[in-house]
Amino acid sequence: MDIRKNLRGLPAVAALAAALTLPAFSVQAETVKIAFMDPLSGPFANVGQNQLKSWQFVADYFNKKNPSAPQFEIVSFDNKGSPQESLNTLKAAIDQNIRYVTQGNGSGAAAAILDAVQKHNDRNPGKEVLYLNYAAVDPALTNEKCSYWHFRLDADTTMKMEALTSFMKDQPEIKKVYIIGQNYSHGQQVAKYFKEYIARKRPDIQIVGDDLHPIAQVKDFAPYVAKIKASGADSVVTGNWGTDLTLLIKAANEAGLNANFYTYYAGVSGTPTALASGSTGKVRVVAYAHNNLPGIPKQLQEDFKKKFNDDWYTAATYSGLALLSEAFKKAKSTDPVKVAAVLSGMRVEGVAGEIEMRKSDHQLQQQLFISEWAKLDPKHPYSVENTGFNFREVKAIPSYVASTPTSCQMKKPT
Repeated sequence: MDIRKNLRGLPAVAALAAALTLPAFSVQAETVKIAFMDPLSGPFANVGQNQLKSWQFVADYFNKKNPSAPQFEIVSFDNKGSPQESLNTLKAAIDQNIRYVTQGNGSGAAAAILDAVQKHNDRNPGKEVLYLNYAAVDPALTNEKCSYWHFRLDADTTMKMEALTSFMKDQPEIKKVYIIGQNYSHGQQVAKYFKEYIARKRPDIQIVGDDLHPIAQVKDFAPYVAKIKASGADSVVTGNWGTDLTLLIKAANEAGLNANFYTYYAGVSGTPTALASGSTGKVRVVAYAHNNLPGIPKQLQEDFKKKFNDDWYTAATYSGLALLSEAFKKAKSTDPVKVAAVLSGMRVEGVAGEIEMRKSDHQLQQQLFISEWAKLDPKHPYSVENTGFNFREVKAIPSYVASTPTSCQMKKPT
């Protein structure tokens, strides 16, 4: 119906009164769909399923917190962890007119999505898509492959390694380190940057092994653990995640490997249960959160456990939706073009203090933590995977220490 025609002919005062009674357009009435693309089947399904629930749970939190603001809806797609399948799911999401996508498990899939989003946006002005990367940590994604439409919520491999080696250099008991990782970009980069950074900070530390194994294919890590024992390593550095870390820890426990583990993802689904079965050495993790943060993260962690009997460990879900919520408000729009413009350089409160979406490369700058697996006590009562253990902070690394430079030459849309 053409409302203007129905107002024509009315006296000016009457027309104004009638117009004021009409519902005004407001961005507040919108529902913003975000396409979640990660493995919901296959060997990493337990991780993907947990993270899907995390996005949906935090979306519900923001929807209830801001009922008059744009409401979030998370739409799930199973990319099976494959770059090619990620392109198929991205096309399906775009065909459904979904303008926001999120993904995190696998830098290969992330690179495929980033490239496809950039090409789509170049070719389809007015239908741009914005990509929130919540866990794919390949440094290239915010360096030589950087894109204006890509925003990373996790700390990249170099940032975590800067924090981890800053901690390890002050541990005099570390003398011999064995590196083991998945044979793809992330595992390769963990090995590369550990060797580079520790040589600068503790040149006396000896690298006694450096193994890469097929991702999601090894069922028994006993042969790898035997090599680690034979090397005399007192510490193991690994970027493994999902079943590849769970099975590595299980094999280490069964072999009685008395070495400390330095990890990126020991808190991810399944691994804490393996740790609780009898880890002999200390297990530490570098991350942007831990199990004993106060305030909102504590509330969300406890509420998530009550609802799902599972653990909320992907705090980037909060960072992402906090940034989007504030960006919608500042842009007075949910249009990805306007939202991207205000997201770039934005600062908001995250789960552990202020976070900043660095303007030069869209890499989130945030505090990092080294936390350690330990039994519960009255000050640390949260039970991860109902094991009677959790990860507690041993050192906080300020964002300016963890920050690493970028070579990004970002091309902004005209």
